[in-house]
Amino acid sequence: MGFWELLILAIGLSADACAVSICKGLASKKADGISMLKCGIWFGGFQALMPLIGFFLGSLFAKAIEIFDHWIAFVLLILIGANMLLESFSKNDDRNYSKNADFSVKTMLTMAIATSIDALAIGVSLAFSGNVNIWVAILLIGTITFILSAIGVKIGNIFGNKFEKKAKFLGGLILIGLGIKILIEHLLSK
Repeated sequence: MGFWELLILAIGLSADACAVSICKGLASKKADGISMLKCGIWFGGFQALMPLIGFFLGSLFAKAIEIFDHWIAFVLLILIGANMLLESFSKNDDRNYSKNADFSVKTMLTMAIATSIDALAIGVSLAFSGNVNIWVAILLIGTITFILSAIGVKIGNIFGNKFEKKAKFLGGLILIGLGIKILIEHLLSK
């Protein structure tokens, strides 16, 4: 996977964290630099950590399942992307705004883990692809998520929840597109 593909992947993965950051900004009376920094560090840090864990776990099993690894990457990306697309069309708005304004360690840790579970699966699929520099990948994923999450707090504070569903929709499309690309590349290389 090249730099531009990793950059697109990073943008797609950051969608959930960005959407949550927008909600944080929406619930906050003021989107100050500290709130933006907290969201950026928590979400960016976990979005970088999870694919690294997934990559090393996937690397342990990559040789054993080399024959069908492209299908695993394809299915994981399609499922994660489809879930994000479904969430973008969801009519439920069960956010508790007073909870969303909370930037405590407990709340941020919970949200950071919840928004980065898909990044763990992406890390596994990156291990199976066999042609990715994981250090460049996690640097891009973490940095992009940090930036978009910090900006998300400000956007949420200014514009409300107008962009949350659009961010999830775009992220879902990106992940599905990458899954299809991996499968097509593998099938064409045979």
